[in-house]
Amino acid sequence: MRRTPARRPTMKDIARRAGVSESAVSFALNDRPGVSAATRDRVRRVAEQLGWQPSTAARALSGEGSATVGLVLARPASTLGVESFFLQLVSGVQEALSPRRLGLLFQVVEDLDAECATYRRWWAEHRVDGVLVVDPCRDDPRPDLLDELGLPAVVIGSMTDDQAAEPTAHPGISNLWADDAAAMASIVGHLHDLGHRRIVHIAGLPELAHTRRRMRSLRAEAERRGLTEVASVTTDYSDAQGAEATSRVLARERPPTALVYDNDVMAVAGLAAAAERGLSVPADLSIVAWDDSVLCRSTHPSLTALVRDTATFGRHAAERLIALLDGEAAVRVQDDVPRLAPRGSTAAPPDRA
Repeated sequence: MRRTPARRPTMKDIARRAGVSESAVSFALNDRPGVSAATRDRVRRVAEQLGWQPSTAARALSGEGSATVGLVLARPASTLGVESFFLQLVSGVQEALSPRRLGLLFQVVEDLDAECATYRRWWAEHRVDGVLVVDPCRDDPRPDLLDELGLPAVVIGSMTDDQAAEPTAHPGISNLWADDAAAMASIVGHLHDLGHRRIVHIAGLPELAHTRRRMRSLRAEAERRGLTEVASVTTDYSDAQGAEATSRVLARERPPTALVYDNDVMAVAGLAAAAERGLSVPADLSIVAWDDSVLCRSTHPSLTALVRDTATFGRHAAERLIALLDGEAAVRVQDDVPRLAPRGSTAAPPDRA
């Protein structure tokens, strides 16, 4: 037998139960003048008993907001299913949004143009009150667009190449960032102290600001320490390209003795690619992953990795967006620098190094 869907309680239901007019219910639930304190309390008690909730569509049409924030990822969809970073980030975002009864509207798109089109559509449809923006990039069009739309935002990741620079002139945009350069310096220092002199960085997407900062930091640290055989190669973050890049650099006449990967998925794929070439980790090759995860801790050997509380990072970003929605000024905030956790995948290089 087909079941009849449950009917949502309406203001008319509340008015009937409370013995007042629908206009009185509207005044009471929207905290507007026109009803007595006793009537307001009675209406709210009845609304709670009936399980009434305000319609987000009605809130949007009345200009009171949608009670929703947005997050768009312009990343290859194939890389998201296996990468734990964004899942942990979103879990932290939800932790901050839930107590405020804010929803999260999430969408994956092909590129930045599609992301910008999504923001325009969301703004026109009153779908979101603000957005979280990830993966800042060179000549990024998103901050100016969000300024134009008047859509509050928090950019996750430094918006400037100079991480110490003052905030850019975007009055409705806060910026939460971690020091990628310092994190890369800690990796190079660890490998250098072990005796490695040939290091390759298997990087992510080249257009992303954090990829460029990591590559610059690698070069700067190499120059400071007198290392001449250090380089970066870029990928799309996928396991397939991570494995392909690993095989390619290990086939060089003078292959690296250490590899640094921009995510956990590529590091695990690189570990497998090295094994296929008959190389033992860490006896023949050392491996470091940028972000720690269950994957890094489940391999043999377990992978040396940069450790940070990604869920807390996401919660901090959402808290900054809530602050903007509450009328606070935009800020630029540095989060904790990821900490390197040495494990079984790094050791002194072989004698031939």
